[in-house]
Amino acid sequence: MIEIRIDGLLEEHGRSFYWLAKETGISHTTLWRLKKGKALGINFDTLEKICRGLNCQPGDVLALASEKKSGQRQAAKSKKQRNWNAPQRRAGV
Repeated sequence: MIEIRIDGLLEEHGRSFYWLAKETGISHTTLWRLKKGKALGINFDTLEKICRGLNCQPGDVLALASEKKSGQRQAAKSKKQRNWNAPQRRAGV
């Protein structure tokens, strides 16, 4: 799994999340989804704007998550899917 390291970069540069949104023109919602790992992907244009705003390289923003961390997320996701797909029981039936 690829993780986005926006928080660490912002801290290194002494900047806020809101500053990055204003500086880059990227919506707060998009940045939040990237920060929280809720995004399914990242557009190259968005990645370029983040890199230009923070004066860094794409490799500074993106990192390959460790196997243990990635495996835990995958297990949690699978559990959610199993619960969602499970037949629903009616009360009193």
